[in-house]
Amino acid sequence: MIFLATPLIFTALGGVFSERSGVVNIGLEGLMVFGAFSAIVFDLTFADTFGALTPWLALVVAILAGAVFSLFHAVASITFKADQTVSGVALNFLALGLAMFLVKMIYGKGETDSITASFAKVDIPVLKDIPFFGPLLFSDAYYTSYIAIAAAVLAWYVIYKTPFGLRLRSVGEHPMAADTMGINVTKMRYMGVMISGGFGGLGGAVFAMTVTNNFGHATISGQGFMALAAMIFGKWHPIGALGAALFFGFAQSLSIVGSGLPFFKDIPNVYLLVAPYVLTILALTGFIGRADAPKASGQPYEKGKR
Repeated sequence: MIFLATPLIFTALGGVFSERSGVVNIGLEGLMVFGAFSAIVFDLTFADTFGALTPWLALVVAILAGAVFSLFHAVASITFKADQTVSGVALNFLALGLAMFLVKMIYGKGETDSITASFAKVDIPVLKDIPFFGPLLFSDAYYTSYIAIAAAVLAWYVIYKTPFGLRLRSVGEHPMAADTMGINVTKMRYMGVMISGGFGGLGGAVFAMTVTNNFGHATISGQGFMALAAMIFGKWHPIGALGAALFFGFAQSLSIVGSGLPFFKDIPNVYLLVAPYVLTILALTGFIGRADAPKASGQPYEKGKR
């Protein structure tokens, strides 16, 4: 569950930053795609140069690539005030098309080779010996999973306990009031979208480097939309997004290991495969009406430039 939820946690946190600033980001899928592409290509190119450091450096490259790629969405939706939903959808198409074009140009085929320098699973000393919970949570896991949980807590602190977070939330709730108080609405929204891009790129990189170990057209298949659902299910709150991502990670894990469990072994495999998406729909239809989105989310600000 935690293993499969990790990419969703990172990407959903990115969505929280963007939408808290008032910019709807439907392009999380595209950001994951571009982050996955950047990380895999870097890993394949520099594995012999950096050795064991390669996967960690690939994550940094994915963060930077995602942040830069998110500027397409920021420029279109903030500067040119394009429809944010349309801009996000365009970002998804652009990311996949551009990534696959570059893969074909670099490798001469429809997917990359499999990476050789990847993350190793580890046991956390002392904690792995805790009865029951130790083997479940702290044994045979990736460091990235614990970083994702720590990132959710850090995101909560930044958004709700720092001046930056207050400014970010203010431009998403009432940009005119924030502008009146001297806050540069355009700058804050750009920062929110770019942070979203960094987290999305990181989520895509983690998925590609721990789940698939290569990049192709189907590497990121609906993960970005599931992260978007986790953000909404979590009520645009970092800790809520963390919990929702874990729930969806659990649903995905059922599709993989469910056939080996006593209660699920008699259920046809096709039902287990569609279970994550059915649970996503049920979760949203059950909670979306009570979710509290930022008041100015999706609304361009006409007088925010200073």
